[in-house]
Amino acid sequence: RGMSEIGGFIELFAAARRAAPNRVFARFEGVPVTFAELGRRADALAGALRGRDIPRGARAAVMMRNSPAAIATIFGLGEAGIVWVPVNVQQRGEGLRYVLEHCQPSLVIADADLVSTIAACGAELGGVPRIVFGEAAGATSLERLLDSGEPFLDAPPAPEDCFAICYTSGTTGPPKGVMLSHRMLRFAGEAVALVSAARDGDVFLMWEPLYHIGGMQLLVLPLIRKVVLAMVDRFSAGRFWQQARHYGATHIHYLGGILQILLKRPPDPLDRSHGVRIAWGGGCPSDVWRPFEERFGLVIRECYGMTEASSITTFNDSGTLGVVGRPVPWFEVELLDPSGRVVAARERGEIVVRAPHEKALFSGYFRNPEATAKALRGGALHSGDLGMLDAEGNLVFLGRLTDSVRCRGENVSAWEVERVAATHPGVEDCAMIGVAAEIGEQEIKLVVQPRAGATVDPAALSSWLGERLAPYQNPRYIAIVDSFERTPSQRIMKHKLSDDTVDSWDRLARRGRANRLG
Repeated sequence: RGMSEIGGFIELFAAARRAAPNRVFARFEGVPVTFAELGRRADALAGALRGRDIPRGARAAVMMRNSPAAIATIFGLGEAGIVWVPVNVQQRGEGLRYVLEHCQPSLVIADADLVSTIAACGAELGGVPRIVFGEAAGATSLERLLDSGEPFLDAPPAPEDCFAICYTSGTTGPPKGVMLSHRMLRFAGEAVALVSAARDGDVFLMWEPLYHIGGMQLLVLPLIRKVVLAMVDRFSAGRFWQQARHYGATHIHYLGGILQILLKRPPDPLDRSHGVRIAWGGGCPSDVWRPFEERFGLVIRECYGMTEASSITTFNDSGTLGVVGRPVPWFEVELLDPSGRVVAARERGEIVVRAPHEKALFSGYFRNPEATAKALRGGALHSGDLGMLDAEGNLVFLGRLTDSVRCRGENVSAWEVERVAATHPGVEDCAMIGVAAEIGEQEIKLVVQPRAGATVDPAALSSWLGERLAPYQNPRYIAIVDSFERTPSQRIMKHKLSDDTVDSWDRLARRGRANRLG
């Protein structure tokens, strides 16, 4: 399919509704959601918001857990051309305040039990209207709008219009809002179909939150293939294969340490009686790959990508161990050294992504021209990731070049964690680094220098941080030092910090380490 033929996804949604209104789009905890029902509720929300004079291009911050209402909300915003700003439901405090203020929303939509979290973060939202899913005094009911029957007949947004602003953790500054177009989400869905080798009739077990690109991209798949999303409320290692069998899943998706967690479970008869053919995703260690395939009787299909490049850049359909494969048809990948020279095979370089027609790359970070200029240079996306090409031209992912840690499938910015920790009254200075994980990519270690005369208790500091950081941001390990080695410009020399954990307090030591995520 040529680049010029790929438009947005709302047109696909409209066509699917007309062709097979009773076809099931998804099942949420077993309850079916048909295309007709999803379309009716999305139309109603789009019509209601347009009736409230919320124009195309306005932004709606949405802080909701997965639910049929959340799916309808996303499609309704997409139909109306209102920009969806997904907000991680684990966010709180300073991190939440920053996102809510930075995106300058015209509307906030939230689960009822998260209204107090939003209020507590201190975001200055002025008279921005609130719509609440669930019981909340004095708030507009999302359910009422979804079931209002409001008509909506406007033309769909243009493919290049902004569909969502996805805030990803910054590495040397605050989170950056990736402007994701309607066409980019379509590309993401098309890439999922390639990576997963999806066929009509397949069932995708879906535990990923919709506010994460890993879940978001799956919303397009039932529009491209006649598949069903089997959505569950969260990842559960203990129930995973039982859920897969119950829903007739043919595919599972992995991020972070999902595969390692499942592999560490005790042997079970369900290990080989679930019907799953393919596990697809990113971050499978080489030493887990074959043992996982052999134990669970399926095939692993690995990929690599980032939100800025329509989620998926390369995929491995050859089964070659330890590689993330070759580019999807709409991308080209090259590896550059610090001087901008293309490196030879088996040499390390920064992963740089080019799109021949640029439509699959993001246009920039919202209200952040400096970060945009750094990432987009010469029409290419400089990923900040390190890679290598093998002799066959397959990409090997070698980690981040920048100051962040990949933990539980999330990029955790050192800047974000250090800024919060540094406000503790007993902390003089601190530094966050990544250390080896038993499960997943990395764990977070925070090294702390107490203020003169102060004593920092790691357990108390961890509890204090837990009230101000998302759970996946809260360091597992805390080490106390008298001082840091510094550069002439007084920057902490992080490369000299110990990545050992024997000198550290361990947040998980008291409640066990096995089979845990988050």
